[in-house]
Amino acid sequence: MGSLVSVAQLPADFERWDEVLALIMRAFAAMDGVIDPPSSAHRLMVENLRDKARQETGFAALNDGRIVGCVFVLERANDFYVGKLAVEPDFQGQGIARRLMQAVEDLARDRGKPAIELQTRIELTGNHAAFARLGFRETKRTAHSGYDRPTSITMRKVLS
Repeated sequence: MGSLVSVAQLPADFERWDEVLALIMRAFAAMDGVIDPPSSAHRLMVENLRDKARQETGFAALNDGRIVGCVFVLERANDFYVGKLAVEPDFQGQGIARRLMQAVEDLARDRGKPAIELQTRIELTGNHAAFARLGFRETKRTAHSGYDRPTSITMRKVLS
């Protein structure tokens, strides 16, 4: 089934934000009650997703016209920061996240960036392993405001 999925950069006139928001909410739902503090995904709305896309580059994975995955990347001085990587729960495990991340890597290389970076929550050990398989390495641990323990792991992939 994963072979029927295509990945494309979101066009400037993209309007299916309600579908992207619903996808992110379904994909991130498994984190509820697992991560502390709760995911910033809970603060997302169609309006701020649209604003995010004006400042960042978004990619969508499509299966027969249905949005089954997405990722957003912010261009920074020395890298791209990856955020809101989401895959529809019933499409997980088919390599869609890997294909979305490949699109991010291709964009970073095209723009001459030497690396891509992301943050993942301390509690999400499965994500740490998945990102490690994609070539990411932990670079630091940070705490959300008000927490006296690390809550996030920063992972970076140097592009060769």
